[in-house]
Amino acid sequence: MLAITGGRIITMAGRIIENGTVVVQHGKICEIGANVQIPKDADIIDVTGKVIMPGMIDAHSHLGIVEEVYREEGNDGNEYTDPVTPHLRAIDGINPADLGFRDALAGGVTTVVTGPGSDNVIGGEMVAMKTAGTVIDDMIVRFPVGLKAALGENPKRCYGRDRKMPATRMASAAILREALVRGQEYIKKNTPNSGVGEVHIPERDLKMEALARVLKRQVPLRIHAHRADDIMTAVRIAREFQVNLVIEHGTEGHIVANQLANLGISVVIGPVITNRAKVEMQRVTLETARVLSAAGVRIAIMTDHPVVPIQYLALSAALTVKGGLSEDAALRAVTIDAARILGLENNLGSLEQGKDADFIVLDRHPLDILCRIEQVFINGVKVYSII
Repeated sequence: MLAITGGRIITMAGRIIENGTVVVQHGKICEIGANVQIPKDADIIDVTGKVIMPGMIDAHSHLGIVEEVYREEGNDGNEYTDPVTPHLRAIDGINPADLGFRDALAGGVTTVVTGPGSDNVIGGEMVAMKTAGTVIDDMIVRFPVGLKAALGENPKRCYGRDRKMPATRMASAAILREALVRGQEYIKKNTPNSGVGEVHIPERDLKMEALARVLKRQVPLRIHAHRADDIMTAVRIAREFQVNLVIEHGTEGHIVANQLANLGISVVIGPVITNRAKVEMQRVTLETARVLSAAGVRIAIMTDHPVVPIQYLALSAALTVKGGLSEDAALRAVTIDAARILGLENNLGSLEQGKDADFIVLDRHPLDILCRIEQVFINGVKVYSII
């Protein structure tokens, strides 16, 4: 049993607790408050004068699957041989020894979503995982947490330069539709009839099984889209097939904020610390988060690691405040709102009784550029410390 005492607790559950205590048992928060009776057998860590908050969540990265210090050797982000690869699983390409995991802990990031890149129209299934561990199977929070797809420049550039399909935005959309139609046919074919005594043995097809999870709304379709027209193409396709949609990047999301809000579509924004790396990012602005949030769109903030190093997630959130987003909304975008977009809010994203004991101890407010992460706990175990 562990008790962290004396800190200013930013719970992300609607309250701030001064001189508070968090009691942890079996990897969960069992008590939290200002007047908590600390069990006699608890190990006590006094953090008086410090800030305690939930471990941060990066809702879109390529941590462990695109390693920074390698080229071909450590880059497993894109399967360039086929534009439709829904059966690829991020968990089979992640190296837990990637140095980025250490950086994540140093930056207070305790949960990340990792997935394939965006060169394929359908790239594969994404995973949410904790950032401490040596075996990926033990680090998984949820798999799959979404099926990665992509529209815009990347697929057409990757395949069009070799005179293969897709070479246009129309072709990318058509390929995505064709795949979803095949998935519908697969579901229909493998749905047992109601005949008495009939035994139905489903035909296995790993590509179709991954698509079926989307079509059955078990996981969202998470579509890479920067430009407003690409975002609306993603919306159009999602509505045609009645699937759950999350927009990834959403650089021009501010242009179609009301449309996204009316449909209840969430956006994972970023990378925030970036230049106009390609034509579809020419309208990048720090104000995107503010406009989307003001319209009622639920947002998370990403690093897209290694595009932006994962330890700069808090800095990315701080820059959205510079663009007009409130401090509270910026913190929610890397904690509880990120968890809600991932469907993990019952266990992660805020400090509440019964949730995973994933929290960080800081020397000041997390959006202060001078902030230092002093201690990191995942499942109640200290996994990083500078003191």
